[in-house]
Amino acid sequence: QLQLQESGGGLVQAEGSLKLSCVVSGGTISDSDMGWFRQAPGKEREFLARINWTGGCAIYADSVKGRFTISRDSAKKTVYLLMNKLTPEHTAVYYCAFRKGRLGAFNKWGQGTPVTVSS
Repeated sequence: QLQLQESGGGLVQAEGSLKLSCVVSGGTISDSDMGWFRQAPGKEREFLARINWTGGCAIYADSVKGRFTISRDSAKKTVYLLMNKLTPEHTAVYYCAFRKGRLGAFNKWGQGTPVTVSS
């Protein structure tokens, strides 16, 4: 059973940075995508970025282009999300997700890691 575990969230001041990690265990990662999403209080879950394990192709939501960077370490089965110049509007629970292939919905989710940005 494939499982995802996020870490790296916490409290950060505005204009600061955080790097989130997501470790995949219990499954194979070949020919699959990993994504990062967030859900702010009272809002729907929002796509941020995704990356393919094999080719490393990264796609970003317009709202985070130039500010967030997704990367992966296949040997460690770990995906990262580097977030720079954070603002209080980035306060949310951040989730990583997995899908087999490059199409369709992400169907495996981590528990989420909370990020709070203070002004």
